[in-house]
Amino acid sequence: MDAAQILVGVLRGVLALTFVTMGVTHFVPSVRRTMRAMIPPSLRGTGWRSPAVLVAFTGLCELAGGIGLVLPWQVAGAEWMRWVVGVLLGVFLIAVFPANAYAAAHPETFGRAAFPFWPRYLAQLALIALVTLAAAPGVAG
Repeated sequence: MDAAQILVGVLRGVLALTFVTMGVTHFVPSVRRTMRAMIPPSLRGTGWRSPAVLVAFTGLCELAGGIGLVLPWQVAGAEWMRWVVGVLLGVFLIAVFPANAYAAAHPETFGRAAFPFWPRYLAQLALIALVTLAAAPGVAG
């Protein structure tokens, strides 16, 4: 294994741990309440669009994405699945950004969760780039 493969493996592990940890927080009552409130009013609804369902769904997405980054897909001859996971995580990060932007616009309500817009936007882009690198086909097994 060369240095690039080791670095990509470490990146996958760090990203997996990050996504799994964040996914778990979606089911912690105090955090879940804040996350529900972060959903912009224009996106809130009933049924599958209710804040409770959206927060649970995004938590499950983060858990699945984090695990999917580190599963040994190459053993099953399905290394392409890691790329699918990476693409879906990128789409996920774009989809949840409106909640982060809403929180940034309301720091008096969300306190520390109201990370300023532009740094959060740049961090989200960086995270998408890192997920893409970690999941790219042929980068490392």
